[in-house]
Amino acid sequence: MKKPDASRSKRTKRKQRDTHSHEKTLVAARFYYKGSRLKQLRAFCMIVKLGTLSRAAEALFLSQPSISLQLRALEAELGVALIERRRRRVAPTREGQTLYELALPVVEGLESLDRRFHARCKGLAGGELRIAAGATTGQYLLPPWIAAFRNRHPDVHVQVRSGVGSEGIAQLRADQVELAIGSLIDVPQDLAYEVLHSFDPILIMAPDHPLAHKAELRLEDLSAFGLILPPQRQTTFQLVDLVFQQRKVPFHVALEVGGWEVIKRHVAQGLGISVVPGLCMQDDDGVRLLARNVRALFPRRSYGVIMRKGRFLSTEARAFLDSLRPDLFTRRADGAGTGQSER
Repeated sequence: MKKPDASRSKRTKRKQRDTHSHEKTLVAARFYYKGSRLKQLRAFCMIVKLGTLSRAAEALFLSQPSISLQLRALEAELGVALIERRRRRVAPTREGQTLYELALPVVEGLESLDRRFHARCKGLAGGELRIAAGATTGQYLLPPWIAAFRNRHPDVHVQVRSGVGSEGIAQLRADQVELAIGSLIDVPQDLAYEVLHSFDPILIMAPDHPLAHKAELRLEDLSAFGLILPPQRQTTFQLVDLVFQQRKVPFHVALEVGGWEVIKRHVAQGLGISVVPGLCMQDDDGVRLLARNVRALFPRRSYGVIMRKGRFLSTEARAFLDSLRPDLFTRRADGAGTGQSER
């Protein structure tokens, strides 16, 4: 009987080992490629968000050469330039902006997957909600909204950060907060704004003011008296200034003061008149102030929720929006609780 060829048997075993090893290598390479693409996209999104490679490297705890290599690899794979240098900062190209809008929800969704998974399994116990709000919304609108939300979800830690106008927008863009509550005149392209309430503009003055009993008020009538307004960076000042400029009517600001309650005190002392949103008027203000609706002169003020387009909302943020109005930002990425803006 012929004995099997020992060398042939060894060659067969070696071939089997090599085939198995090659398959393992392919599997490892495939998974490494997927992991590498996510790292590349994460690095790219951070570069666009922060504006420099060095700041992106610091945020991701990587070296700047590593960030640069990931960016170049991503550009090579896609065959386009994604970033262009502008003096000390970088900015996305047209193709880069398109990729950023597509990739950011994916990166944020994957990075928050564990937290959202456990939050979904456990409900909202132990979660966190971060909101930016200006002085007006923080004083007059937000307290009952927070109270209603906490009654339904007492274990969620709610953090309200002060953010007036551009400050709140900056916090949104930096992902320091998920939502902002406030008023916008112009809505930037990267933000979505849903109005919840609108209020008439109210002219307030001391009860003995010369305008107190004038039958019909014109913008020129207000021009003769000093206005007490919030600081120039705030929406109210900008709105009043815009109306006077459009009508080519001169006006002067007697005093810039922060906070509606402080403004009302100064007006009650006869130091000037003011145009305030109706939401800040209280029942007892009639004792010391005379109020006139001036909707015919100034536009109504809207207040609502602001979020960054494309941001994947946490379960806590989605629950808060649902407590305000269930249809807010209602294009949802999944069927139960998180979603992206449709605006």
